[in-house]
Amino acid sequence: MHQFLSGLALGFSIAAPVGPIGLLCIRCTLTHGRLNGFLCGLGAATADALYGAIAALGLSAVTSFLLGTQTWLQLGGGLFLVWLGWKTLRAPPPVPRAPAAGAHVGGYFSTLVLTLANPMTILSFVGIFAGLGATAGGARPAVWLVLGVFLGSAAWWLVLSAAAGWLGDRLGQGGLRTVNLASGLIIAAFGAWQLAKLF
Repeated sequence: MHQFLSGLALGFSIAAPVGPIGLLCIRCTLTHGRLNGFLCGLGAATADALYGAIAALGLSAVTSFLLGTQTWLQLGGGLFLVWLGWKTLRAPPPVPRAPAAGAHVGGYFSTLVLTLANPMTILSFVGIFAGLGATAGGARPAVWLVLGVFLGSAAWWLVLSAAAGWLGDRLGQGGLRTVNLASGLIIAAFGAWQLAKLF
């Protein structure tokens, strides 16, 4: 129970800082509704859980491989964020509508892949899990900790999508246009910063 509760707190705190994934979740919510926004966030929660499991179970070969391809993953992630920011800037203000076929699946996998493009997350989990003693008791405490991370992260995305949906119901077209421009600029800036760090 201690490991599970620690994982809940850890997953919530890792997900809570609003970055490009948070902005994507907000925009998905404003465009396609709360469920789509939550599923976008759930992709990030799944990636956190996967990286957490790799770190907690001591899969050093997988960790080494991911860190070895870090440059290419960050390059792809940075380019995708710049493109997504530019696309968001040029798009009309989000108008709530029923999601198109495959929008839920597409939203989930886009944030899953984008979050996996940052393998440095594994090093964070290795340090945190070692500090919590997650790997000292074998696989069972590690599994409970990773489950807690996933559910804690998912809880944050549920809160964020609900809040974004509530706000979207009260914003007019002018407010939605401002959200669109701001999110596009910030997403592109995150991508540009990631690319700048590579060079």
